[in-house]
Amino acid sequence: MKLTIKKIATATALLVSMVVLASCGKNSSKNYSTTGSGNGNYQGVIQNGRYKTSKARGINVAQNDNQLNQKSFESGLTQVSKRVFSPKNYIFQEGQYLDTSTLQSWLARKSAKNPEGLNPAQGKKSDPNPEYVQQIEEQDYMTDNGRSMKLKGVVIGVGINSEYNYQKKTDGPSYTKKISQDEMERQGKIAAQKILTRLRQKKALKNVPIVIALYKQAPDDSLVGGSFFAYSKNNGNKVSGWTKLDYKTMVLPKASATNAQNSADSTDNDNFANFKSQIQNFFPNLSGVTAQAQYHNGNLSGMHITVTTQFYSQTEITSFTQYIARAAKRYLPSGIPIDIRIQSDSEMQAIVYRDAGSDTFRTHILDSY
Repeated sequence: MKLTIKKIATATALLVSMVVLASCGKNSSKNYSTTGSGNGNYQGVIQNGRYKTSKARGINVAQNDNQLNQKSFESGLTQVSKRVFSPKNYIFQEGQYLDTSTLQSWLARKSAKNPEGLNPAQGKKSDPNPEYVQQIEEQDYMTDNGRSMKLKGVVIGVGINSEYNYQKKTDGPSYTKKISQDEMERQGKIAAQKILTRLRQKKALKNVPIVIALYKQAPDDSLVGGSFFAYSKNNGNKVSGWTKLDYKTMVLPKASATNAQNSADSTDNDNFANFKSQIQNFFPNLSGVTAQAQYHNGNLSGMHITVTTQFYSQTEITSFTQYIARAAKRYLPSGIPIDIRIQSDSEMQAIVYRDAGSDTFRTHILDSY
């Protein structure tokens, strides 16, 4: 009798162990989740409780002397991705197929030691060949069937220099070579085909759609970043036709209204100048009021405004922020997204913002307890 009870207990324990192991196996088979989405943005991938970062994280920071190029490159590439992979149907994942060492070799010059370089050999130091390809970024787009993530497409951004800075001798003066729009496009398309060929050699990327987008880098001393000018969606090994993009970014206010390229630019510049004048009259102790204005197909599509202050009290910041919201509604264009950052030299103090299609500006003051 005791032996039988012992056998039953042993069998029961074994059965419980099998159930627990089966349960653990089932849970571990789905070790990912997503960040959630909103306002037309993508969900991101969380794996084992952590955000899944890029295999080449940080490389574009090191490649850019003008950090505005990096910011506009990343945000612009996501906008290109939305044209092909809708946030309603796809989940965003940081690039997992191009690591840091791979991109470092691709972004370097071609040589006997580095045959993978996308930039030409230097040539004469006194008259070097330009480095055309400045930055590369990978974005992956996934679907979720409830049990696993599956790769459905890859987007590659390629930043092409519009000018090349060099020195003829160490510690000597700097020289600049301008790169024409035609040459920039030609070199970008050459690099795109090489990149596509290399990606297709990876087993996971043999059959998925690969989008390659070309970006014009702004000069190092520019007050705005560059912009994407073309992209191509490819299902095979050869780059198919290119879709042109018409984006332009400028700084407001312009030094002279005569610098405006058309009547719309002039009107936008005048409206911003009036807005700037109003808030400076309200509180003249301001260090600067500038805007980055983006145009798509010739139409103003958004503004980022920075107001640098020298306020000394929280009540001044509060009153000024409330006034800015009123002045923005009166003087700035309607229907487009606008954010106004109010900051000192050392910290952000408040933000005023409006989403696309809205007439209402919202405010948030960064207070302290």
